Amino acid sequence: MYQMDTIVAISTALGEGAIGIVRLSGPQAIELAAKVFKGKDLKQMASHTIHYGHIVDPKDKMIIDEVMVSIMRSPRSFTTEDVVEINCHGGVIAVQRILDLLLQVGARLAEPGEFTKRAFLNGRIDLSQAEAVMDLIQAKTSRAMAASMNQLKGSLSEKIRQLRQEMLQTLAQVEVTIDYPEYDDVEEVSLQYLHETSQTVKQQIKQILQQAQQGKLFREGIQTAIIGRPNVGKSSLLNRLTGIEKAIVTDIEGTTRDTIEEYVNIRGVPLKLIDTAGIRQTDELVEQIGVDKSRQLMEQADLIILLLNQSEPLQETDIELLTATNGKTRIILLNKQDLPMQLNQKVLAQYTDKDEVIYTSMATENGIEQLEQAIEQKFFAGQLQATDVNYLLNSRHTALLHQAIAALDEVLDAIDASMPVDLIQIDFTKAWDLLGEIIGESVQDELLDKLFSQFCLGK
Repeated sequence: MYQMDTIVAISTALGEGAIGIVRLSGPQAIELAAKVFKGKDLKQMASHTIHYGHIVDPKDKMIIDEVMVSIMRSPRSFTTEDVVEINCHGGVIAVQRILDLLLQVGARLAEPGEFTKRAFLNGRIDLSQAEAVMDLIQAKTSRAMAASMNQLKGSLSEKIRQLRQEMLQTLAQVEVTIDYPEYDDVEEVSLQYLHETSQTVKQQIKQILQQAQQGKLFREGIQTAIIGRPNVGKSSLLNRLTGIEKAIVTDIEGTTRDTIEEYVNIRGVPLKLIDTAGIRQTDELVEQIGVDKSRQLMEQADLIILLLNQSEPLQETDIELLTATNGKTRIILLNKQDLPMQLNQKVLAQYTDKDEVIYTSMATENGIEQLEQAIEQKFFAGQLQATDVNYLLNSRHTALLHQAIAALDEVLDAIDASMPVDLIQIDFTKAWDLLGEIIGESVQDELLDKLFSQFCLGK
């Protein structure tokens, strides 16, 4: 176990609440907690037990709070160290006073994320699982939480270890053929091993990256741009989906001059809604800046919800927006259904290609449920459930996987160029190392240890 001092921190959010938790972890966690606890002797208590008592200032014997104290002895704890959790009354003063007392008797204030860091350094979880802890905390929907939990249980780690093991076996075989060249086809056999494994691993990495695109939607939300001419109901739609009056709604064109962003949970799908300024030609400087920003966001969005006013014929700006968003993932809303239809649907059909077209009325909220269903179907229609999200990659994982693919491409190119096996092996080992960085495993020294532990090269 990685030996460290004893740390302490408040584990619950600051502010008023029913319960606050102050957590200790380290070799002196139980001893330090016992110094400020009046009740049973914590040093004599068994692991995974909870005890009633009071926190008392050891200097003046003043009672600070009535508490329940949980004991978790090493190695059966999150950090694998002795862990104590003091459950006190919620509120800023109570938890802060208890924290101050523990600092006074010898604990050190934990750094951000240090409890999870210790769990990693002590081998309880790997690096990708440690990162999943933060994803779990930041999850915006139940699906995102389930995806994070899946990764915390080691779905990505298991896959990476499987790939590394496959590569390790190939490296071992190559080492054997190089060190014991008893056959004439040693070079050919080694190159065949490297070529087959490189192709297989490369393909599986690509599959991980492909599946991770769905995971990205759970992590960051689907960036959804609500676009249309001024006064077609964009801000009203934002308000209906969020359930609050987030945007100002008036009959005056150009009311929304800047983008308004809000996260919303649509049937377990996180959407980052962006209400854009109405797109039209204008000489007003501030409004024009908003229009320019709307056009930029339209290019970057994962999903576009294009509103058209069905109580008016198609305008030139409508046609411009339909053309500009053609081929993108979009849903078209024919809004203001409560008014007489004036829009020529045959003309509209000329600019749509299998697009979802929904009739809505922001005034009566008609069509909102159909819109929510369409969003769910468009992104997760029968092909992905929360428990199916195996890979919730962050930018570090993605970068390392792309680097590993590049290293494997170097291997394949070198084989085609008939380079020596020992040189090709360098790039192959580099790819192995890069995959190891994802889960935080050591590199060259570990590679040698595993090679000798799995294969006896002497005979």
